[in-house]
Amino acid sequence: MATLLYRLGRASLRHRRLVAVVWLVVLVGLGIAAATLRGPTASNFTMPGTESQRAIDLLAERFPVASGATGTIAVKAPADGQLATPEGKALVKQVTQEAATLPGVVGAVDPYQSQAISPNGRYALIQVQFAGRADDVTDAQRDAYEEVGAQAEAQGWQVAPGGEVLGGEPEVGSTEALGVLVAAIVLVITFGSLVAAGMTMLNALIGVGVGMAGLFALSGTIELTSTAPILALMLGLAVGIDYSLFITSRHRQHLIEGLSPEEAVGRAVGTAGSAVVFAGATVVIALAGLAVVDIPFLTVMGLAAAGTVTVAVLVAITLAPALLGFAGNRVLPRRLRRAGSSAGTAPANGTVPAEERTGSGTAEDRSGFGFRWAHLVTRLRVPVILVALLGLGLLAVPAPDMRLALPGASTAAAGSPARLNNDLVREGFGPGFTGRLAVVVTSDSPQATAAAAPQVAQLVQATDGVLAVAPPQTDPTGRTALLGVIPRSGPTDEATEDLVHEIRRQVAGVAGADVLLTGATAIGIDVSEKLSDALPVYLLLVVGLSILLLMLVFRSILVPVKAALGFLLTVAATFGITVAVFQEGTLAGLVGLDTPGPLVSFLPILLIGILFGLAMDYEVFLVSRMREDYVHGDTARQATINGMGHGARVVTAAALIMISVFGGFVFLDDPVIKSMGFALAAGVAIDAFVVRMTIVPAVMSLLNTAAWWIPRWLDKILPNVDVEGEGLRAHLADKEPAGV
Repeated sequence: MATLLYRLGRASLRHRRLVAVVWLVVLVGLGIAAATLRGPTASNFTMPGTESQRAIDLLAERFPVASGATGTIAVKAPADGQLATPEGKALVKQVTQEAATLPGVVGAVDPYQSQAISPNGRYALIQVQFAGRADDVTDAQRDAYEEVGAQAEAQGWQVAPGGEVLGGEPEVGSTEALGVLVAAIVLVITFGSLVAAGMTMLNALIGVGVGMAGLFALSGTIELTSTAPILALMLGLAVGIDYSLFITSRHRQHLIEGLSPEEAVGRAVGTAGSAVVFAGATVVIALAGLAVVDIPFLTVMGLAAAGTVTVAVLVAITLAPALLGFAGNRVLPRRLRRAGSSAGTAPANGTVPAEERTGSGTAEDRSGFGFRWAHLVTRLRVPVILVALLGLGLLAVPAPDMRLALPGASTAAAGSPARLNNDLVREGFGPGFTGRLAVVVTSDSPQATAAAAPQVAQLVQATDGVLAVAPPQTDPTGRTALLGVIPRSGPTDEATEDLVHEIRRQVAGVAGADVLLTGATAIGIDVSEKLSDALPVYLLLVVGLSILLLMLVFRSILVPVKAALGFLLTVAATFGITVAVFQEGTLAGLVGLDTPGPLVSFLPILLIGILFGLAMDYEVFLVSRMREDYVHGDTARQATINGMGHGARVVTAAALIMISVFGGFVFLDDPVIKSMGFALAAGVAIDAFVVRMTIVPAVMSLLNTAAWWIPRWLDKILPNVDVEGEGLRAHLADKEPAGV
């Protein structure tokens, strides 16, 4: 693979104008396609096969009016008892009539008829029924709905429309651009060259532009959840910058060693590019592997993110060499360019005197932080391992208490319409009114349904934790009845989860009819439980995959096992710190979180898939150099020091860039995106600095030569993927390197 990529890198530089034009045409073409073919994103999280989803599908077939989106308008009078006055009644009826005539609305229920008036006569709830599902509600209809009650508010009343129709697409604005700005600063500091930093950033931005344009072009034919594009953007930016950083860094090293730009870029793509391809492949495999969980919205999210990562890899191994060709020796710091010029070397070759070289050889500078850190860690390996394990263990303590749920209005950003509505409903009626349940009773005959519905209502009403049960409503055929259930607890409370299971157990014995429990709260509980059940299976799949892949790369048994165990430490610590902040509220103010609550259901499984790929990324870049030096005669300890010394600067920069990009999304108001950005940033920081750059060299030093042991029979049957470029060195040994 290294030899093939070496040739690709040289060809990309030689034909750099053609490569640049091709990528520009692809970007413009996909941009036009995205603008013309883009479809809406979905905010619903369906789960085929669950009881709640079967009930929703049944309602859509037999009770279509009840299957549409619903809204709840909370009305608060200036003082107690005002809803009982003639003026108050007239004003509420006016708001109800205004809601009933909105575009897309089937009807609105007068709170005086439904008795949705608080005991103190100050709060009222107007139920609004839309014709279509929440994702079918247009922006114009949503805007009109949010403006209901403007006249009442002018008279001092509070009117807060809410409900599932308010779910919209998270907005990506200027806040996450701060992360990109920090990444750019890290690149400038790392390279000491504005040209190198700008070229790396440009390369990544083109890649993420192509990936996102392609994703939106497909959104007209596939259903994307509102978080899928955000995840794709987050990952595309982070890995795009990192992959270009790795190749550019290696290219600069070869230029300093005296190679011509074409030879330097060929070797950079052949060596660092091989690691980029492998690292990208692990991310893609882990994300595409989400399909085995058999959850449609999660599969789409994984494939969308995998697509942008694939584009980032392709851009890194083709466009990056082309841009490096345009940049020439300007990717080097100015002092090195001047040093090369004063030594009588042609600037185009980028050659500098031996005393300035940082590549391999006797003049190599080993006084850098990476070498000093490696010497310290290998010398104090046992205390370092114990301290690191203790620290990660403490971070992981809250992880077993993790609770999962789908996002709700109770955790929406303070001041948002959904949150205002939720707070008013809770204030006037209690938390149960914000997460109503629905019981569907269905049979093949109206008589059976009519006989079963009262029995079901009685059983549900007698269940501990139920506040009220609304009278049954039947469809035109009389075969399906719908009962509204109001729990005493909120939609994300553990008590509500227990209540859902208890209601299902109570009604399981009703004869003559099928009884199904649904509603947004029940759907969230079903989704969370299915994802929780899939989490151990997916984790086992990912860990097994990491061992097999690293066994191919490093021809070792203990190195892959060590890498997999390190990954598990990263996952446990990341789960723990995310639970502490977002669920328990520890230091929540630092991330702008005003209301802690359960983690979004799909966060843990997504986190495992993404962190797996990124962890293997750093593992390959550090350990491949260790193996390279060990194979070429260094002792196991010296090879470990060399690997850290050469890789620490680049891995540190790559980790800081990823942390910056992911951290930029923490400033978004959407709590789901906020938690995803925080968890990924924390996970990268833990894995890069604690696991890969501290525990890994300490353990490698402790294992010594045993780290590279592999049975002969296994070594013979494993294919040689040549990530570290041994085959390339053999290929180059057969000819005189150009430009030397």
